[in-house]
Order: sequence, then C-alpha cells, then structure tokens
Amino acid sequence: MQETTLHQESSGLTLTDLAGPGAGAMVDHMIKAHRFLTDRTDGDLLKLIGSQIHGIDASNLIDKAVIQQSYGGGHIGPTDDLLAGRGVFYISEKGKLYLDGTAGHYQVTWGYNHPVLTDVVRQGLDNGVVSDNHSNIPQWPVKRLARRLIEAANPNMPELRSSDISKVMAADDRLNTVLIGLATGSVACESALKIMLMQHERLKKSDPAVVVVLKGNYHGTGIAMQYLRDMWPTMIRGFEVVDVEPNDMDQLEAVFATYGERIAGFWAEPIMMNREALTIEPAYLQIARERTRQVGALMVMDEIQTGFWTPEVFMYRQSGITPDIVIVGKGMTAGFHPLSAVLYRRPLDMLAQYDAISTNGNAGLAALVALANMALTAQSKERINRVQARLFDKLKTLAEEFPDRIAAIHGCPAMAGLKFHSRQDALSFHRRCVDNGLWLRAHAYHEGHSTVLMKFALCVDAPIVDEYIKRLRTLLTQA
Repeated sequence: MQETTLHQESSGLTLTDLAGPGAGAMVDHMIKAHRFLTDRTDGDLLKLIGSQIHGIDASNLIDKAVIQQSYGGGHIGPTDDLLAGRGVFYISEKGKLYLDGTAGHYQVTWGYNHPVLTDVVRQGLDNGVVSDNHSNIPQWPVKRLARRLIEAANPNMPELRSSDISKVMAADDRLNTVLIGLATGSVACESALKIMLMQHERLKKSDPAVVVVLKGNYHGTGIAMQYLRDMWPTMIRGFEVVDVEPNDMDQLEAVFATYGERIAGFWAEPIMMNREALTIEPAYLQIARERTRQVGALMVMDEIQTGFWTPEVFMYRQSGITPDIVIVGKGMTAGFHPLSAVLYRRPLDMLAQYDAISTNGNAGLAALVALANMALTAQSKERINRVQARLFDKLKTLAEEFPDRIAAIHGCPAMAGLKFHSRQDALSFHRRCVDNGLWLRAHAYHEGHSTVLMKFALCVDAPIVDEYIKRLRTLLTQA
C-alpha cells in the first residue's frame, strides 16, 4: 500500500489537473457531493429527492460544446449532468438530488459505486489483476467468468462443478462454449449473427438466408444489427430480414411455413425495452424453439438487457427453453467496464480468432467485477426477488388506481414500463418526474409508443420502492 501511495504522489497528477483549466471548483463540488451522499443514509436521502443541496453548484464549468447534438452537445452553455452518485441516488452539477430509476441507463447493476464492487476493484489492482491484456493469454478472472456463465446456463449439470468437465464439452446440445473476448453488446450480437450465417452456409441451406426477428427489436448499433430493425436498407446484401409481431403465434407459424429451411435463425429478447418493455410470452418462445429445430435454424436469445437482473442470471430460463446462442453484456460488469460474451453449443464454435474480437475485450479487472456481481446477486437472491416483486405489485396497483391515465403495466419485476393512453401524457408525466427528482426514461419516439420505463439497480430496498411509488402516485394525481 505504501508503494502505491508513493507512486501516486510521484505522478504529480491530481483530479483538478485532469479536469482542466478553471475546473478546480467543479472537482471541489464533486467531492462535496460525494461526501454528502456517503455521509447520509438512504432514509435521509429519500426525504431530499428533488431538493437543491445547499453549497453544491458546479454548473457552467465544463460544457458539452464538442459533444454530439443527440446527447445535448453542439452548443456552448450551462449543463446539469451527473456530479456524483451513490447507489440509486445522484447529485447533478447544479446540486439537485435525484433518485435514479434506470440503473444509470440499464447497465449499472448494483447502482453507483457499490462498496463491495469498488472494494473488489481495489483488491484486484493491489494484488496483480491487470486491467486488460491480449486475448491469447487471458488472466484467471476471464477464464473463471467463462466457467461461471456456463454454470449459470446449465444449472442442472453437476459435472460443471467437478474438475473433469469432459462430459460437458462433449454434449452438443448444451450451452458449453463462451466467446468472451468482446467489449460491447453490439460486437457480441454481430458475432452471433456471423455464427448464424456461417452455419446456414455450412449446411448448404437454400439462399438467400432469412433471419426472423421481432418488430421493435434492439440488437445493437452495428450496421448489420441495425439492419435487423429496418435501418440502412440499401447498405446490406446477402441475407433477408423478416420481422414478425411479438407474441403473434399465427404470424410466426406462417413465416416458418413460408420460408422453411431458408431461415437461418430466429432472434428474440425476453423483455423488449425498445418496444415499451414488452414481455415475450413463454409459449411463444417455446413454439419458436420447436420451429427452429424443425427447419434446422438457430435460436438466439439476446440477454444484453435482461441478463444479470435476476438471481438466475439468464431470463430465458423462465420460459423453459434452451436456445442455441445466448448473448450477454451491459449489466454483466455492473457498469464498471464494457464486457460482453456469446454462449453457444460447441458445434457452433466456427469463428476464427479474429473473426469476432474487441481489442479491449479481455479485461481481467472487468471480469473480476463480473464475478463479484454474480456472487453478490446470489447472496442477495431472496431480497432481490422480494423487492422486485414488491415494486411490480405496487405498479399494478397504480394502474388500477389511475385507469384513465395508465393503459397497462409492461415488463416484469426486474424491469417495467408504465404504458399511458396517450403519447403526450407519457411525455408530460416523464417531464414532471424528472423535474421532481425521479430519473426515468420515456419511450415515445415511435408511433403508438407512450411508456415511461424503469429498471432499478439491485441495491434498491423496500423503503426506496415505497417512497418511489408514493411520489409516482402524487404526480399521477396532478393534472
């Protein structure tokens, strides 16, 4: 520890230096905001949601002029972005206290700076865990994470807990292989698509290949993945995309009957957060699993949004199916560092070394955080299930209390949406929530969409849920 301290001192760098000219006051305010959050209990902070914190105002010190317009940039002016965060709370640059109901945009699994995870990071750094290295020589956290993912995908295989996993590797009907040298979910999704198309070609199936997806899907920001949701229609060639309405059994059956063995694969997300938190019914996924097997197609479950938000890790397990490919990312490393993975059956292990890889996708320290994330979730299983159910039940009660405002509750206990009758009402309610210190997301930029989305970090507890519902009820009462 002493050597580390001396090294830090010899560097001559401070947070103020790194923040740039004139930003010293902002750093001071950040430190004050951090101390304010850490010195108070959740109960104390709940009473202050939406309040201006005295003595904290770091606005106008670093603007977003050079950041892209779609994220508030492109002009010189004041900002009110995040200054400091702890758990599900954060203080903005202008000193306002918020309750974050989106887990930092769906990926900060345990909230901001969870003490267990930050302690694991410090332990790792102090004891030789490296931040990243070449994928040919993965450090032990990466290898252990790969094994833990396979264990979570195969809970009824005791062979995985033994030193001899030859039986696991020999099973061609199990998820027993992990492509883990990937940073982002977008790269992971494109890797899965490559496997799907290569398998189609290997089987010499009819061309061109057909990929069946759900309308409103979101499988990443790569050009091929955006093509799956009707973007860049003139830029992709070589395979066709057929989209179907989620949970429409008749349409699904018709598509498989029409295209048959031309279908290379079927894609689905257990909860479609890009489609107002729509839940895909287990019976629908079971039919899709049967039809893909019948025509020799692959079934892909994209769990980038849903993975690690339930104690069993993978939400597809609730549907009683085993897909051919599962994609995870986002919440795996609790927001510490992007790291994603693709799980699949060993016969599908056909990509060459550099067919799918990220330069910084072999991050030992990030993998260590992912292991801690999984351990923390397992330890907290009962509380997580109890609190998530409490939140979802109370949201359903709100819908019953305000039927003229709320059309439905979408999603599941881990992630949900308040579906309003009108787009304008959803946007107005979202704005009032943010004005009053409740940080949520509005999904109303597609025709017919009018939903306010929420996905709390796993550190949330019953008192926070109760105060949150109380405040939502108050805002719903207002015109």
